[in-house]
Amino acid sequence: MTSRLYSEFAEQYDEAIQENIYNALLERPTLLGMLPPLQGLRVLDLGCGPGVYAQFLYDHGADVTCIDECEQMLNLVKEKLGDKVKCYTYDLSNGLPDTLEGTFDIVICPLLVHYIKELDKLFNDIGKVLKPGGYFVFSTHHPLSDGLSSPTGNYLCQEYVLEEWNTIGIPVEVSFYRRPLSMLFGWLSGAGLCVVDLREGLPVAGMKEKSPLHYERLQKNPSFIFFKCQIRSSK
Repeated sequence: MTSRLYSEFAEQYDEAIQENIYNALLERPTLLGMLPPLQGLRVLDLGCGPGVYAQFLYDHGADVTCIDECEQMLNLVKEKLGDKVKCYTYDLSNGLPDTLEGTFDIVICPLLVHYIKELDKLFNDIGKVLKPGGYFVFSTHHPLSDGLSSPTGNYLCQEYVLEEWNTIGIPVEVSFYRRPLSMLFGWLSGAGLCVVDLREGLPVAGMKEKSPLHYERLQKNPSFIFFKCQIRSSK
């Protein structure tokens, strides 16, 4: 189910993540740093949100397709990019839409998978739409930091978590799933996806000026984890 943060407060969320600490100064630079040159590549942006990634991808020469469950988010993408990108409204917990055409050089999925309870369908579908040698790059909550949110203290199980986030300046309730690292690797392996790069993210230098306390803490403690995957070779 889409949180009010992404539907009712879509415009405020879009404004907040342009220059904020966790999205703009930690998550986005890390994930973008894992991408190859984009000129001429077909890129699928899953959980595209208000189109911050889509704008970057398009500006760097990619042919971009966006998917998000939230119509309000896709409306923001269309306002910014019009027919420059293709857009689909779809609940990614059901995998990828049957109407999706062709294959892709890159699939990105920033900060989405923790909202989906079972990832086997989505990961399998991603494996099917990747071109040979293509990359699936995604970020999610780091299992160590998420473990602090465990209702039971049992790191090794998957749990539903309900929190209030202050992303837009007021508290908004958000729910997600926290899970052990082994569970993510199990889903990836089951889909024939092999991790070729794994990063835990470091804040960019600009965070030190914006918030020295956040910068100091995130230099030492991970908040997100980043995966770059390819289809496992049959050889």
